[in-house]
Amino acid sequence: MKKLIAIAVFVLAGVGVATAQNTAKMEFKTETIDYGEIKKGSDGVRVFEFTNTGNAPLVIENVTSSCGCTIPKKPEEAIMPGETGEIEVKYDTKRVGPIRKTVTVYSNSDVPTKALKIKGKVIDNDTL
Repeated sequence: MKKLIAIAVFVLAGVGVATAQNTAKMEFKTETIDYGEIKKGSDGVRVFEFTNTGNAPLVIENVTSSCGCTIPKKPEEAIMPGETGEIEVKYDTKRVGPIRKTVTVYSNSDVPTKALKIKGKVIDNDTL
């Protein structure tokens, strides 16, 4: 009986190691982009850069935002191990006021859901 338990433990451990060896892993340069104070109507495009530090292709399945004023764009192709990718975010800078939005990334990474943040403040041109 002890031999069967020992064999079962080794088999399960082997399966765990095999699974861990083929994992995509997404590491971002930064998880928050600060626009600072920007003028109304200025360029609202910013980029989140990341690297696949795993050993399997990384597929970004979807990227959503917490508001229609923020439009994210995901990579269409898989990001191979060691390669970098970008998630572009465009905020509508015609809206004066504070920026506090979340961009959610869904992928096949070891952490399949990742929340990224943008912040800042859009200032009316008359204020500057």
